[in-house]
Amino acid sequence: MPDSQERAGEVWRAMLALVHERHDRRKEVCEALDLSFVRIKALRRLAGEPMTMRELAGRLQTDAPYTTLVVDDLEKRGLVRREPHPSDRRAKLVTTTDLGRREAARAEAILTQPPPQMLALPPEELDELARLVAKLES
Repeated sequence: MPDSQERAGEVWRAMLALVHERHDRRKEVCEALDLSFVRIKALRRLAGEPMTMRELAGRLQTDAPYTTLVVDDLEKRGLVRREPHPSDRRAKLVTTTDLGRREAARAEAILTQPPPQMLALPPEELDELARLVAKLES
């Protein structure tokens, strides 16, 4: 019988496989929006709040030149725009357009769709799973 740490590792690997391998929605969302996943991540972050290029690079964990390429492409597609920063003349604020917000919402809907097996769980098992997840989050 494995010890607690080994068992936790087994369960963690199973959870990762469930989310990242068996029910990974990244390919689906990339095809639906015709964007790379990093561009979708950027769009989703910007839909939450406008930010500077530096802030966006930090959130995406990408370097400044790559972030510029990502934003250039999103801007070319009409999903974001650069605007003057209200309090820093040297900075630009990147904001989503109406189309960008709609596409970010579409991405969110695809990425957060539970797998069929989860939808098939009885309510009491979903409640137990929710309780355990909440416990892990604390």
